[in-house]
Amino acid sequence: MNRYYRQIDYSKFDKNMEEFVNENHIKSDTGYIIITSTKDKLTYILKKVDYRFKVLHVWSSTVGKSSTPTIKGIFKSGIKYPAIGGEKSSAKYAMNIVDDYYYHSILYDPKGLYVIDDRLGVAISMGCIRLATENARWMYDNIPINTTIIIK
Repeated sequence: MNRYYRQIDYSKFDKNMEEFVNENHIKSDTGYIIITSTKDKLTYILKKVDYRFKVLHVWSSTVGKSSTPTIKGIFKSGIKYPAIGGEKSSAKYAMNIVDDYYYHSILYDPKGLYVIDDRLGVAISMGCIRLATENARWMYDNIPINTTIIIK
């Protein structure tokens, strides 16, 4: 969902996220913006303070591998789940980006009892963005639905 009708200048993306957001006048329906750099494998949480967005957190992230890349674009955060999973693994504190793409914790066994893959800062996921469990929980607890998400 690209609600921006003008060209965004990405020259400061990965260099200075505060300037990237504020100079492009990027808006959010909430007081937060989430940005993930698939190149640097970092997720930024920006919070609006005195009419400008400031970086609040920067977290190492795991992104999609080349055969199952993380989707790129501008989105709005969606529904949240305390846990999601399948036959082989599960994840905690999931927040929908779009379709089957989520921010969520590192991987746990199907019952969510023990960690089976805690790697961060690599491109190995099926397209979702993995965060340390405590960071996924912070996002789950604090980021409202309809928050602007930018993934590049």
